[in-house]
Amino acid sequence: MPTTLRNSALLLSLMLGLGQAQASSQPSPTALATATGIPHPAVIAHRGASFDAPESTAPAYKLARDLGADYLELDLQRSKDGVLFALHDDNLQRTTDVASKFPERKDSPANQFTLAELKTLDAGSWFNSAYPDRARPSYIGLKILTLDEIIDIARGNPLHKPGLYIETKEPKLFPGLERDLKDKLQDRGWLSPIGSKLAKGDIAVGQGKGKVVLQTFEKSSLELLQKEMPQVPKILLLWVGEGGIESKSNVTFAASGEQDKAAFYARQEPKDQAEFEKWVDYAKAQGAVGTGPSAALTGGGDQSYSDLVQPWMNSFAHDKGLLVHVYTIDEPVDYQKAMDAGVDGIFTNRSSELLKYFKRPAPATVAQLLEANGY
Repeated sequence: MPTTLRNSALLLSLMLGLGQAQASSQPSPTALATATGIPHPAVIAHRGASFDAPESTAPAYKLARDLGADYLELDLQRSKDGVLFALHDDNLQRTTDVASKFPERKDSPANQFTLAELKTLDAGSWFNSAYPDRARPSYIGLKILTLDEIIDIARGNPLHKPGLYIETKEPKLFPGLERDLKDKLQDRGWLSPIGSKLAKGDIAVGQGKGKVVLQTFEKSSLELLQKEMPQVPKILLLWVGEGGIESKSNVTFAASGEQDKAAFYARQEPKDQAEFEKWVDYAKAQGAVGTGPSAALTGGGDQSYSDLVQPWMNSFAHDKGLLVHVYTIDEPVDYQKAMDAGVDGIFTNRSSELLKYFKRPAPATVAQLLEANGY
């Protein structure tokens, strides 16, 4: 071999070896999860056990807790009078009877209502209408929950205390939300270090150092969360579209002329590999412990989005020393696909099914646990 070729081969082998050494210098995902106090793989109850009970309500969270989910997931908003509460949409029409209780304000954002007004709303009956096969009379009249009430639920089972997985929802609508959240968690003892009196003797993930995970789609909110609570694990949520990862296609859903929103979003993909990697690099640079990418579901549906858990994507995140928690998966075929691709945790509406898949069966059936809690 000529000297120049031999030298080039040597240089290439050294560069490859250096790249492998850098990748292998990162802890394994399991080790990273252990170090941050996050179960691996993690079962994240999306708005509670929201397949079996109305999302973000007491039965949904109590059921997820008693099934054995690792985390109760919630979207955080702030009422007009400054109280932190859980609601996914910024509008109340889909999941409450706001149109009949406050007809002239039915289109108003949820944050334009006081807590007392929010508490007059029925947040359960819509579920009975939408899912008659899962309807229960006890769901009629369920209330929107404050963060305080969800904390009480998380602590309410002496045999299993799940953690909280909290999303700052539309944080630009709530200036100072990250500080308010810190103050509330501090006040309730959820930012106390391991070994403190508040944590000693309590059981399971909900009382370890990974007892709170903070999540957001917003880069600015991630930075503020890191500033306010640097010791708390954070996840940058990923999706392809406006405000997120730039899409290969510049056509919006509105301009596409398509009828099926879910099918449209499921076809979206990052502009290129560098665009995806840029967001993962940003998460790492801002102190996140992981990313929360979307998934394309086998059966489609309104939870099916861009496939951001391809093996190379997960490997890239792992090589950066980050965990991958995918949203939102309910079927065993998709659990298997996601785990095969290398994810470290799954958001699900069906905690009972995911726990079964992970061979962590619940102590009782969904019906038995709902009835035990008075539903």
